[in-house]
Amino acid sequence: MSSLIAYGTGETTQAPAIIQNNGFWPEIDPAAFRDAERIDGSVTASRVEHALRVALADVNRQLAGWQATRQDEGATSVEDVAAPSWQLPDAYPLLYRRAVYATAMASLLERYRDYSATGEGDERGEAKDLAADDFRRDARWAVSEITGHNHTTVELI
Repeated sequence: MSSLIAYGTGETTQAPAIIQNNGFWPEIDPAAFRDAERIDGSVTASRVEHALRVALADVNRQLAGWQATRQDEGATSVEDVAAPSWQLPDAYPLLYRRAVYATAMASLLERYRDYSATGEGDERGEAKDLAADDFRRDARWAVSEITGHNHTTVELI
């Protein structure tokens, strides 16, 4: 008879380093991400950092044209861009973080299936896949809000 003994999760007691961005968009604090998305200690700091860095690359790519236009208009950072009068003053940084957090969460959910190989574990895995789809939708909607596009495009066939 053999047994598996797991020791630790790779977590450290040090606060995670702030992830620097490209200078236009805000930096991302992994601790704030964990707090906002209620991520427990079973997800290691290195996985959180990796998911956030990949999300930054993805969201920055999607917003590259919008960023270039704002910079051509004289903005050096997103804080220099005035939000529409009907929007919150800090709407763009808020929506940007939403897009990054949601993209990172979708990635983490897709990779953290339940340990159980039973039917119950498969059902929880399917639920996580659906939740990941919801996070991806939220990320797309946040990017759409920043760029001023509608959330849905409908065409007559």
